[in-house]
This record gives sequence, structure tokens and C-alpha cells, in this order.
Amino acid sequence: MRRIRFRQSRALGERLIKEARIAREKAELLPRGRELEDLLKKAHEADVAAHIAEWLNSQGLKAPTKCISEVQKRKGPL
Repeated sequence: MRRIRFRQSRALGERLIKEARIAREKAELLPRGRELEDLLKKAHEADVAAHIAEWLNSQGLKAPTKCISEVQKRKGPL
């Protein structure tokens, strides 16, 4: 069976930020309780995921310069 693929119209970070904002807006309307805590947790997790996605896509990250096998030869087996 062939997978149906499509391109996302927005970046992952943008979608996560929007999801966090929507969760916080819904949380503002709720009284204290489990559902409120769950929405705030979801918003926090989306913020963290957006931050990680931004970090992974940043120009500051560099690919490893040495092959793992070269490192293992010098250090020995894992």
C-alpha cells in the first residue's frame, strides 16, 4: 500500500507555537482542575518542542566531522 504524502504549508515550529497559543486560550476559560492542568501541560510541551525544532534548524549546529567508526578505533569498542 502506498503512503499518501503532502507538504506542510507551515514550518513545524509555527504549527507548535499556534497549538500552544490555542491550548492557553482554552485554558483561560476553564476553572481549576485536571483539564486546565492538561491544557497548560500541552501548551508547555508544544513550546519546548518548538524551541527544540528551532534549535535543530539553526545555522549554529554542525554535522559531526569524524565517522563513528574512526572514534571507536581510537577509543575501543563501546
